[in-house]
Amino acid sequence: MGYKRKSWMERLADKKGFPKILKLERKVPCYNALAKMGVKLGDDVVLVSPGEIMELMKNVRRGELITISEICQRLAEKHGVKGCCTLTTGIFIKYIASAVEEAAKEGVKLDIPYWRTLKAGGYLNEKYPGGLEGHKKLLEGEGFKVSQKGRKYFVENYQNYLNRLS
Repeated sequence: MGYKRKSWMERLADKKGFPKILKLERKVPCYNALAKMGVKLGDDVVLVSPGEIMELMKNVRRGELITISEICQRLAEKHGVKGCCTLTTGIFIKYIASAVEEAAKEGVKLDIPYWRTLKAGGYLNEKYPGGLEGHKKLLEGEGFKVSQKGRKYFVENYQNYLNRLS
């Protein structure tokens, strides 16, 4: 019997047990990123659900941007904890972007402008469908100025366009 690969939407729906609150320990995969944000050992952190991330991403209007850092900050506040795992959040953001493109190929429009979600520091996400060039094209199509630094692309003055999700 052959293995059928799950669709991106199936991967998003297959996350039982999320959100999950846990104490930060060194063995938590996102420990280093959370420690850099000031979260201390023993502090409560959240591993969020894909649906929570999708809801935030849906609310980023044309002319606005959001970064994974802002998404995590908002979700940590929502759950009353010190931090949000950027690793799982980043993985789910990639799943969401891939699901949007997968649905579009099937003629279904998911109203989630994933390209308006940047990595920390305003950098483009090479893991989005179409890679860096695809992400760049979508952002420039909305009027954002994208520049290159080494192999990375970033949105100039991205801070001026942040949706604070308040």
